Amino acid sequence: MSISSFSAAQNQASTLYLPPGAWLTVLDCLCEHFSAIGREQWLDRIARGRVLDGQGHAIAVDLPYKEGMRIHYFREVPDEKAIPVLETILYADEHLVVADKPHFLPVTPAGEYVEQTLLRRLIRRLDNPHLVPLHRIDRHTAGLVLFSANPQSRSAYQSLFPTRQIEKRYEAIARALPGLSFPLVHKSRLVDGEPFFRMQEGPGASNTETVVEVLEKNADLWRYALYPVTGKKHQLRVHMTALGASICNDPFYPDALKDVDDDYANPLKLLAKGLRFIDPVTGLERSFESEITLQW
Repeated sequence: MSISSFSAAQNQASTLYLPPGAWLTVLDCLCEHFSAIGREQWLDRIARGRVLDGQGHAIAVDLPYKEGMRIHYFREVPDEKAIPVLETILYADEHLVVADKPHFLPVTPAGEYVEQTLLRRLIRRLDNPHLVPLHRIDRHTAGLVLFSANPQSRSAYQSLFPTRQIEKRYEAIARALPGLSFPLVHKSRLVDGEPFFRMQEGPGASNTETVVEVLEKNADLWRYALYPVTGKKHQLRVHMTALGASICNDPFYPDALKDVDDDYANPLKLLAKGLRFIDPVTGLERSFESEITLQW
């Protein structure tokens, strides 16, 4: 496998550094470490070249175990459920791909989703295994996602986010807040919440900041523009809840709803609507707008 092919494979595979133990083979270690995956499944993956060593070579079934060895494996979900939504490619060149992600589609493989993700769909559509997302939005959120298409220029685009050189604009529909003056700035400290997938505001110095404006009023519901200055997990959802207007159809805030199936007719009313930045490769100003509209 060439260096470029191996790098592309790494982008699609998960990595494990073998933990301490007394196993004889890598297979034995994988079987115990991932107890939910049967030995027959690991044997099948190894036979199909879906488990690689640190150099990108398919491992043998009897490869001896060594603590700290780097193993790459491709996640698979048997009978993965189809997600009946379609992404849109808004822009693509040799360096950058901009996609409009529909609600409910994950950006990258996680949990029960592997092939039904924006990343894997775009890799297939564009025949480019080098695609890597430059940022993430939640599965329940729709809108713009940027992808690096070229490893040579990737770091230049990745640097836009931690250095805050990119303006992100979201839209949300939530209940009216006539008692507050807009625009306003909400700052708080976000920490891990309960259950594990939620965030919450906690004491201490703020580590998040969001600017909130009102775009449109429709009786008891308003359309808001949200400008996240920082980019913490669930920041906009937690901040709107803290203001007293949880985003419509949010299954996590203010309370986590249990065992809720995806309701495609009533998605979370949150949309990554706009992105603006100076392209670090061309020096040109880039501005992208989602073609999705949040319905009342």
